[in-house]
Amino acid sequence: MTALLDVRDVVKCYAARRSLAARLLRQSRPVVQALNGVSLSIAKGETLGLIGESGCGKSTLGRTILRLVEPDSGVVVFDGTDVTALGSGALKAMRRRMQIVFQNPYASLNPRRTAAEIVAVPLALHGLARGRTLRERAVAMLETVGLSAAQVDRYPHQFSGGQRQRIGIARALVLQPEFVVCDEPVSALDVSIQAQILALLDQLKRDFGLTYLFISHDIGVIGHVSDHLAVMYLGNIVEAGPAREVLRAPHHPYTAALLASVPLLTGGKRTRTKLPGEPPSPLRPPPGCGFHPRCAFASEICRNVAPPVRALGGGRVVTCHHFP
Repeated sequence: MTALLDVRDVVKCYAARRSLAARLLRQSRPVVQALNGVSLSIAKGETLGLIGESGCGKSTLGRTILRLVEPDSGVVVFDGTDVTALGSGALKAMRRRMQIVFQNPYASLNPRRTAAEIVAVPLALHGLARGRTLRERAVAMLETVGLSAAQVDRYPHQFSGGQRQRIGIARALVLQPEFVVCDEPVSALDVSIQAQILALLDQLKRDFGLTYLFISHDIGVIGHVSDHLAVMYLGNIVEAGPAREVLRAPHHPYTAALLASVPLLTGGKRTRTKLPGEPPSPLRPPPGCGFHPRCAFASEICRNVAPPVRALGGGRVVTCHHFP
């Protein structure tokens, strides 16, 4: 299939805060490398699931693709156009085709606007509708995502979490985009509501021919919605491929550890194998393989030599020295 989105060697670093002593001594600010040369591709009409623990760079990647965050280097190509090279006017036009659903429906909506006004804002900003037509299109999209006409003049605090996320989805889709970044869209919701929102996103994908980058830390959710998977650790993609193949036979110990951490029902009780340790600080990444302090397969080579990098799943993947 032809790639709709190609991300090549994207790097993003942030300057971290210095301590008072470091400022007094005029020491340079430490650098956090959030994205370490990430490459991936997404075919038109598919869902790429991006999985990893908090702080691994997932949301930074999603926002960098849309240039809500500017990359330090690398290229993002959408439908043949280099997004990273666009000026402000061309970028605004491109954003009609590329949208985002944010993680927190409690924080991503303007509390001073009604649901209809929130969804109407993108249409007004892009000059696509005005007056009565503006409201009609906003209300129609809210009804498409499952809200009623009687609810559209309510404010965000008058809705439940799931309803607020429906408003966020309507806002993203009202411009009729082709590509949507879903940045942990169900992580702030109750489990029963998560299922409803996932079903809605799947239906909208079929109805509108959408392509998704679906970001999550929940491998159960990712496995349910994705055609392909990319597993991220410490700013790198460490495994990528068709979702069923990755989940059935992982080729990186981090992926295997994530799968082992999913609760299973055994003898009437839920059990799981906890992923050991915590992700290392990106300020002080370990030498060699970044996963070696938590890996049961780690050896001397893992502690001292960076793992090999190869092309896999349409992108650049940092692999493992030993894992089969």
